[in-house]
Amino acid sequence: QLQLVESGGGLVQSGGSLRLSCAVSGLNLNDYTIGWFRQAPGKEREGVSCIRSSEGSTYYRESVKGRFTISRDNARNTVYLQMTSLKSEDTAVYYCAADLIVGIQDMCEMTYRLESIDYWGKGTLVTVSS
Repeated sequence: QLQLVESGGGLVQSGGSLRLSCAVSGLNLNDYTIGWFRQAPGKEREGVSCIRSSEGSTYYRESVKGRFTISRDNARNTVYLQMTSLKSEDTAVYYCAADLIVGIQDMCEMTYRLESIDYWGKGTLVTVSS
């Protein structure tokens, strides 16, 4: 059964760190672009970071560059998002998503409608207190 399950969210103080995990079952990480998205209360979903394992390529939105790192563990079929120097504006529900065709830039910049992305997880909440 195909599933994307996020974990690792929680409450952290400003300046702190969290590592999110996206455990993937039912598909091969190497075949898919995996992306982390977030949605803050009252705001639209936005792409945060994306990875295409087969190409060794990654993409980050400008506001998280230098603070967030995306990585994957093929043996565990898991994609991680290491978040450091967290700010209150990082507070959001974080989702992971997978798509067979879309590249990292198109996925993270949401060139296509969100509904067109193949698979989504249910999200994990990150709250950064100031």
